Amino acid sequence: MTGRERIVDAHHHVWDLAVRDQEWITGDEMAPLARTFTLADLEPEARAAGVYATVLVQTVTVPEETPEFLALADGNDLVAGVVGWTDLTAPDIADTLAALRELPGGDRLVAIRHQVQGEPDPEWLLRPDVRRGLSAVAAAGLVYDLVVQSHQLPATVSAAALLPELTFVLDHAGKPPIATRSLHPWAADLKALAAHPNTVCKLSGLVTEADLRCWTVDDLRPYADTVLDAFGPDRLMFGSDWPVCRLAASYGEVVDAARTLTEDLAEHERAAVFATTAERVYGLR
Repeated sequence: MTGRERIVDAHHHVWDLAVRDQEWITGDEMAPLARTFTLADLEPEARAAGVYATVLVQTVTVPEETPEFLALADGNDLVAGVVGWTDLTAPDIADTLAALRELPGGDRLVAIRHQVQGEPDPEWLLRPDVRRGLSAVAAAGLVYDLVVQSHQLPATVSAAALLPELTFVLDHAGKPPIATRSLHPWAADLKALAAHPNTVCKLSGLVTEADLRCWTVDDLRPYADTVLDAFGPDRLMFGSDWPVCRLAASYGEVVDAARTLTEDLAEHERAAVFATTAERVYGLR
């Protein structure tokens, strides 16, 4: 793959600390993220890397953020899709999703996400009220993004089996334990999830699961190869996880790492990972 190919970045964030705090940004290690990051900051880096469209992903579980993101997308020709948040357990979730669709930029809403990684119950996704909410997401024609820790993967396998009508997109490959160089049980759980045809995975977030100070592409390769073997290029999509990736790598370094990890694929397979899977799964215009 050359730098001239066009790329969809299927996973990035923005936040404005003048609007609200990002409570998850704590401690010295996270200090580089304790500032405002805007689309104006992202755009030159993305364009330089050959990115022509992006998917903006929620960061906090407050109802105000999703309308704000939809409005940002409405006024920007780079953001083609928004992964928003709403309370999956709310009785009126179907009405809420319909109302979001009517807002400025509502046509850019492509998926819903909740910070399952922060839920103490490892089977939170399987709660009856959550499953009802997930069914509403499917009925609205939306996708559901999974942000989970690796120990929560078994519940995602069960959720995918229980809700075959809903497409699940696994963010950051389920956060494999790269820093400890361990593959198990993450790899087995990932393959069990991939066995369900209504699942897709993001090649994203790997650099921040590795050693932040001295990671190499070879550190990432066993995990990227596992993901490719499990899902295949047609169910894999690239995401930068900017600006979180900046804890370990620049935007360009993340793109270059993904290119290196997929360099043995055929041209049409690389096109799937870097663009067409995201376009198809999220219905990007």
